Amino acid sequence: MPDQDPRELVAEIMEKTRIAVLTYVDDVGRLVSVPLGTQDFDDPGTVWFITELDTDKVAAIRQRPAVNVAYASDKGWVSLAGNAEVSEDRAKLEELWDPSVSAFMKGDAQDPNNGLIKVTADTAEYWENPGKAAMVVKLVKGLVSDDKAEDEDDDSSGVVQL
Repeated sequence: MPDQDPRELVAEIMEKTRIAVLTYVDDVGRLVSVPLGTQDFDDPGTVWFITELDTDKVAAIRQRPAVNVAYASDKGWVSLAGNAEVSEDRAKLEELWDPSVSAFMKGDAQDPNNGLIKVTADTAEYWENPGKAAMVVKLVKGLVSDDKAEDEDDDSSGVVQL
């Protein structure tokens, strides 16, 4: 088992990731990934993003809500699987809006074209980064011997039910 509770590890990786990648299914069934800044999560199972409502992404999510959100930081990697919903909750948008959002969005939190994507995750799969020294040892071992760099049996990854 990792050194800390898996749910806490997932939250820490998410908190240390500046930009997440949201993957959704477009109107012809292709997977599409877009970078988004996580605005808030009280719990790793619920994540909020600010978006413009007149986008292909929002139209696709309204039709097919199944999504994946990926996070990567020096601490490790997280893959959230769940469902997204589009929200026009002005109070929540005001709560989450900060000056950095204005750099990427037109208008402000009261602009009728600005809204939210709320992702409710069912599971979080995680991989803890063993640190640079341990990673180098694994890579060198895999390169110079018949033994491949192992990562499946070392308890540094797992799935958390959210």
